[in-house]
Amino acid sequence: MTAGALGSRLRAVYRYLREVSGDTAYDRYCEHRRRARPGEPVPTRREFQRQRARKLEESPQSRCC
Repeated sequence: MTAGALGSRLRAVYRYLREVSGDTAYDRYCEHRRRARPGEPVPTRREFQRQRARKLEESPQSRCC
């Protein structure tokens, strides 16, 4: 396997792990927020995580795991 192919596979694994872990949620939120509300400030990652945690506490959902 060439170095380029190995690097490509490692990047794919990295992107997959970020998606599964929920680490990309803030990135997707920022993109959505900028399109939906241009000109308004985007919350920091910390503010986003606090809002997300508060929302989950206020309306818990059952999960299989």
